[in-house]
Amino acid sequence: MLKPSYSDSLLEAGCDEAGRGCLAGPVFAAAVILPLGFSHAGLNDSKKLNARHRDALRQVIEEQAIAWSVSLVDNETIDRINILNASFLAMHRAIDELTVRPELLIIDGNRFRPYPAIPHQCIVKGDSIYQSIAAASILAKTHRDAYMAELHKQYPDYGWMNNKGYPTKAHQQALSEFGITEYHRKSFRLGEQLKVSFFYYSDD
Repeated sequence: MLKPSYSDSLLEAGCDEAGRGCLAGPVFAAAVILPLGFSHAGLNDSKKLNARHRDALRQVIEEQAIAWSVSLVDNETIDRINILNASFLAMHRAIDELTVRPELLIIDGNRFRPYPAIPHQCIVKGDSIYQSIAAASILAKTHRDAYMAELHKQYPDYGWMNNKGYPTKAHQQALSEFGITEYHRKSFRLGEQLKVSFFYYSDD
C-alpha cells in the first residue's frame, strides 16, 4: 500500500514525467493534488500496471483529485534544451496549470529545478512510495500514450500504437527502412538505426 502523503501538514502535489527514454514524441509531465484520506487499492507506479488498469485509474484520479494537470514539451524543444531540462520544464508547466496552489512538491527522481516559491522534495522511486506521485505517473503515462496513438495514425509504419516511441526492435527497424519523421528527437542516437540516406519531413 502506498503512503498517503510525505507531509502531515502541507498541501502537496506529486509530480512525475513519462517519455524521457523515447526516440520520438514529446515528454509529458503531470502534477496531482489528492484529497486528504484518498485511498485506492490499485494505485501504483504506472510501470507496474497494465494499460487497462492505468486507464481505469486515470478516470478515478481525474474525478477525485483536488487538482491535476498534464503538460508536454515537444521533441524540437527536447533537441534544443536536452531531455533532462525538458522534463523539468514539463513538470513546471504542469504545476503552473494546477487550479490549486500546493504548499509542497514531491518529485519522482533525484533531481529537479526548483519551482518558484514552492519547496520541493525529490524522492527516488517515489512513484512506488507515495500516492500522489503514483497518480502523476499514471496521468503522464496515459496522456502520453493517447498522444502517441494519435501520431500512429499519421505514421503507422513506426508502431507507435504499441511502442509509444520507445526504441523497440520494430521501431528501430522502421527507422532503418523509412528514416526519421518530424516527431523524432534528432539529438538522440538515431543515426545508428538509419540508412546512410535519410530524410526529414518539412512543412515547406
